[in-house]
Amino acid sequence: MPSKKLTAPVTHVPVPVEFIERKIYLIREQKVMLDFDLAELYQVSTKVLNQAVKRNIDRFPEDFMFQLSKEEADAVGNRSQFVTGSQKHRDPRLRPYAFTEQGVAMLSSVLRSARAVQVNIAIMRAFVKLREMLLSNEDLNRKLSALERKFGEHDENFKVVFAALRKLMSPPDKPRRRIGFKAGGE
Repeated sequence: MPSKKLTAPVTHVPVPVEFIERKIYLIREQKVMLDFDLAELYQVSTKVLNQAVKRNIDRFPEDFMFQLSKEEADAVGNRSQFVTGSQKHRDPRLRPYAFTEQGVAMLSSVLRSARAVQVNIAIMRAFVKLREMLLSNEDLNRKLSALERKFGEHDENFKVVFAALRKLMSPPDKPRRRIGFKAGGE
């Protein structure tokens, strides 16, 4: 007699890796995702996510999750994406929690839903893609440094080319657009 599967079919969650990558921040020299962004992805409120974490706090040591300091929260708060989704109604006295890659992985065991599993798979892929991009950038940087040592001392034109390449490799400075009322001809 053939056995029947007892699990429900899991539908694919269309969460683009690029969308998730924009929600990964570098805080305290760690790549993290914030509680309100994760809640949006899991389609739960930030309160529900944080309650689930607090019920299972032993699964979230400091290297998996930490609460932002007031200064860190203010710095993140200056980004335009900060006041989106469940963050709009957040008590300003409550600082967001930041989850490292390991903390995000642990969330799927705490939330226990098909959506949480699928979203976590997409998030893990985003973290891996980010890591690969950083490694390829480091490899390119090493190769450029080797070429610079080999040719840079001999010709001034090479120095100009290497400087231009380094500038292209560094992330662009995004000009901040001022928001709010502009009086007169500003």
